[in-house]
Amino acid sequence: MIHQEAEWARDRLEADYTARDCCTTEAFEATIRAYADSSAAARATLPCQSDLLFDETTGQRLDLLGADTASPRPLMVFVHGGYWRALSKGHSTFAAPMLAAQGIATAAPDYRLAPDASIVEIVHDVRQSIAWLWHNATDLGIDRRRIVVAGSSAGGHLAGALAAPDWPARYGMPTHPLHGALPISGLFELAPLAAMHVQDWMNFTPDQIAGCSPMRHLPPAGLKLGVAVAEQETAGFHRQSAAYAEATGAPLLQVTGRHHFDVILDLCAPQTPLSRMLLSLF
Repeated sequence: MIHQEAEWARDRLEADYTARDCCTTEAFEATIRAYADSSAAARATLPCQSDLLFDETTGQRLDLLGADTASPRPLMVFVHGGYWRALSKGHSTFAAPMLAAQGIATAAPDYRLAPDASIVEIVHDVRQSIAWLWHNATDLGIDRRRIVVAGSSAGGHLAGALAAPDWPARYGMPTHPLHGALPISGLFELAPLAAMHVQDWMNFTPDQIAGCSPMRHLPPAGLKLGVAVAEQETAGFHRQSAAYAEATGAPLLQVTGRHHFDVILDLCAPQTPLSRMLLSLF
């Protein structure tokens, strides 16, 4: 089991889960700029509803691009990464033009960030975003029967948390509100991370690890699922993706020539293997 990695030496875990080790500083900085620049361009060129309030209690908001109230569209919800403490919805709409060309809308929610927020609060935020979109689908121009979630790194963990079966009823939704999920270079068992530097800002408790690890809350039958991981990824992300794919029976895609950060930019073009996997989930 992946959670047994927590028993390994800390230095081994640090090497296996330090995502920044998979590329140079220059490549990392260029990729983050590409997220922001491509996302801004998408918001400027597509019909965009910005800063929609989906949780009055926490003040969290989302952006919705390419929806159509005259003809409700399927929706892809992209959840950003950043090891639960960085980035935002402003980095997360880069795939919207590709999806709009296929008749699919895009939503990008914010969530509270660590260390001010716990993993339980972060998971709540993204689940609340899905519930708000589902309940308001008609007014927003969304086909609630075809909502697919995707995310990378910490966002891949959160996509797995959204694919779990044990939460929709608490948010007033049916057992199967999602049509599909695509976690990319995700984290599905949190126990190893509690034994390394991530614990410095996450402060995982045993109950949080048990309740918020997607490996312990596998998706329901019938949910369309794909799992992807960058080829130039550190070992921990490869192990976690392989273990989750095996546990769920989902196909596992290794995206060649990509590292932990730039892998999701393949979603900007429709014919990449990653985009084809995403589109197959609708």
